[in-house]
Amino acid sequence: MGDILGIIGSPRIGGNTDVLVTEVLRSAAESGVSGQVVHLADLNIRECIGCHACWKDGVCLQDDDMCDLYRRIAEAKALVLGSPVYWYGPTALLKAFIDRLVYFNCPETRKLIAGKPAAIVSPFEEEDPGVADLLFAMVERSLAYLQMPVAGCLGVPGVTKRGEVAQVDWAMQAARDLGRKLAERMTA
Repeated sequence: MGDILGIIGSPRIGGNTDVLVTEVLRSAAESGVSGQVVHLADLNIRECIGCHACWKDGVCLQDDDMCDLYRRIAEAKALVLGSPVYWYGPTALLKAFIDRLVYFNCPETRKLIAGKPAAIVSPFEEEDPGVADLLFAMVERSLAYLQMPVAGCLGVPGVTKRGEVAQVDWAMQAARDLGRKLAERMTA
């Protein structure tokens, strides 16, 4: 298990979100902090049904891959959440993941993630940098509610083709900077 858990909420393996999250983790690794990637598209994560059973006995009634992710999130020292912008918000994959973080919203489990830094990355097709504002606000607010400070957000406009963000020099540099910043927060 790596120190940073990169959560990729894009259905496109090898796509722009994948490239950015991987670059953040690679840069953090250069600072001595290891990382591991999780592709939500490869997992079976069902929607939260709002039953709060996880608050009562620490076990989610949805017997799916999120149950293993709870352990991995608790073991990680930081998170990187990545999603392209879909209709001005995160993908359904990332939204389902965030909804299921309700598991950490009780005193017994909150202590497992409170204070862990996180970073958010989002590539998107439109040219207007403000297109990601709602996505960032929603994810940041969710993490703040769970007492997870956000080390930074990276939005990259104007990328559509799979992996083309790798050719956007400023974006790749910003991903490297974010990885170093996250690593510094973890080792401070």
